[in-house]
Formats: sequence, C-alpha cells, structure tokens
Amino acid sequence: MKKTFSDEDLIKNLSLYYLNRYLKKKPIEKYHRTIDASRLHDREKYRKKTEILLLNALMHHFPDLTFEDLTCESPDFIAKLNNRKIGIELTEVINHLEMKKAESCLNKIFRRAEVLLEEENTAKYRGVYFLEFFAGTRWDTPEHQNETIADICKSIRKGKPAGCIRNLRKSAHRRNVFITHEYSMSLFDGLGSGKILELIEKKNEKFPYYDTSVDECWLVIVSDMNSIASRYTFIQDQECLQQVKSPFHKIFHLENLCGNITSIK
Repeated sequence: MKKTFSDEDLIKNLSLYYLNRYLKKKPIEKYHRTIDASRLHDREKYRKKTEILLLNALMHHFPDLTFEDLTCESPDFIAKLNNRKIGIELTEVINHLEMKKAESCLNKIFRRAEVLLEEENTAKYRGVYFLEFFAGTRWDTPEHQNETIADICKSIRKGKPAGCIRNLRKSAHRRNVFITHEYSMSLFDGLGSGKILELIEKKNEKFPYYDTSVDECWLVIVSDMNSIASRYTFIQDQECLQQVKSPFHKIFHLENLCGNITSIK
C-alpha cells in the first residue's frame, strides 16, 4: 500500500516551525525523539509532533511545565507542573472555513512543485520559499493546478516572480526544497469569539471521558498562524469569553507565531 506521505514530507512540513525564533528547540527536539520512539503509526507521530509544536507558546508562559505522556489520547497530553499532574486537551480554531479546502489543495500543489525541483537539482534549489499569489488565482481544476506548479517552478528557477506569483521570498534550508505561502494579514481580520465558544462547548461534552487520574485538565485552543485558514489579527467581543462555564480547570487561547496568550478561565 502506498504511503499517504513520505518521511521526507514529515520533515519538510515540520521545518517551517523551526524557523520560528521563539521555538524552545531543546525540549521540542527531546519530545519529538520520544514520539519517534513510540509505537504510534507514522500519521499519528506526525500529528503529535505538530501538536507539541503548537504548544511551544504554552511552554514560554509556563517554563516549569514538562510533558510526561506524549502519546495519550484523552486528553492529548499529560504534563507536570508544580508537582501536579496536568491533562492538556489541544484544539485548533479555524477562522476561515472557506480557506481550509483551498489551503489543502495549495499544500498539495507545493508538494508537487517541491518534488519536481528536487528531482531537477536539490542542491541548487534547496531553501524555504514563501510565495504570495495574485488575487483571483484559481486552484480548483487540474489545469489551474498544473499552471500554478509551472509558475512556481519558473519563479524559483529564475529567483523572481512569474505568472500567478506576486512575490517570492527565500530563506535558507540545509537539506530540501520547502514551499509555503507568505505570511500576510489584513489588519481587520477578526476571530469571532463565537467560534471559540463553540469549541469550548464541544470539548465540555467530552470532558467526562478524559483521564480522571490528573489533578487538573486544561483546554488549550490554538490559532496556527502558519495556516491561512487559522490566522487572525484580533479576537472580536473578547468580553463574551469571560462568561464561560466549563468543567476544565483552565482554558487558554494561544497563537503560535508570537506566543500571545489569552486566559479564558
């Protein structure tokens, strides 16, 4: 059976996070090695690695927090803080549902372009490329996708934008070709507090099924700022979040780019 993604894909998809200057590399690398040594399936290992990276910001706010069980499910992680056993349930809030499908398609386009460039000359093209597209660029048909791949490869070969690529920026990468979308944001891109409240309600329903051996159970809601479907610039109507009722002992909202945290409970 053909693997959905290769080990190389896993490495490249994680590379973007390592460019974050706020990353606590030593504990993250240790936790990744622990996950690698586990008996989880590759897909689950990738999911857990990504999740622990999303929690990097939490480690900055709670420097004494250490993770003890990285492979559990309900909750997602077991940690220790001040001699107390903390269960941590992690969930991502999607701010732009309409972009989720488009982003998935775009990531597949990036992977295909990466393969073409690496097959052509990995040593010449290795690096992390941040791309910005012209408004109205379409990826909804195989023809549009092939045109976009051709434009991406042409831009990277020439070192300047071509076709549907509006802007191209490159950072060093010591092994592979890694392509992603440029971080760009509207100053008025709000995340509705209602979306956060909906997530909390869904997790409240599952609370009775979580590990009862922990001293506290925290809910950590993350906005993955590396994802165009998840990112935001401000939370709308934050006062609504202060009225939350939940069995979780603590509830936080995190963004993983600069590590901003909002304490909801």
